Parts: sequence; C-alpha cells; structure tokens
Amino acid sequence: MKAAYIAMMVAAGVVMAGQANADEALAKAKGCMACHALDKKLVGPAYKEVAAKYKGDKAAVATLAAKVIAGGKGNWGAVPMPPNKVTDDEAKKLVTWVLSLK
Repeated sequence: MKAAYIAMMVAAGVVMAGQANADEALAKAKGCMACHALDKKLVGPAYKEVAAKYKGDKAAVATLAAKVIAGGKGNWGAVPMPPNKVTDDEAKKLVTWVLSLK
C-alpha cells in the first residue's frame, strides 16, 4: 500500500513538472521571454514580481489574460506591452503559469 502511494505521488509530481515546463515552453514559443524573465526585470517585469503583485487576486487570470492579448501600458512603467498573438486559452495558460511562480 505504501509503495502504491509513493508511486502515485511520484507520478503526480512528474505530471505537474511537465505542465510547468510546458507553460514555460509556451512562453518561449510565443516570444514572451524576449521581454520577461522569471526573476529579473528585462523590458517588462519579472514573472515572479507579477505573481507577487497579483497573489490572492481572484480576478487576476481574466484581467491579465486580456492584457496579454490586447497589450497594456502604465502598470509597470512607461514601456507598453504590445498585443500578443495568442488564443484566449493560451493567454489563460500563460497567466496561470506566471501566477503560480514563487
């Protein structure tokens, strides 16, 4: 029984790690990492800063996904974020991943 539990936990960890890597891969594929990094400001804010700013905000996924698609300005400085060619689903997936970072 203990071995089965351990095997399930390991499998869950692999699935979760795979999902996190897939979302980072999506960010790279969509060009997000040209302006953003995980833990340091580039042109735009570090993803970990975004996660900290929106921690606990239940509307953050919808709000930020809309900004990813349409672009935005003024929230993180003078440089605007241009609109991005992503689907609604991709934008939500990217934002959910960013907000999961610590």
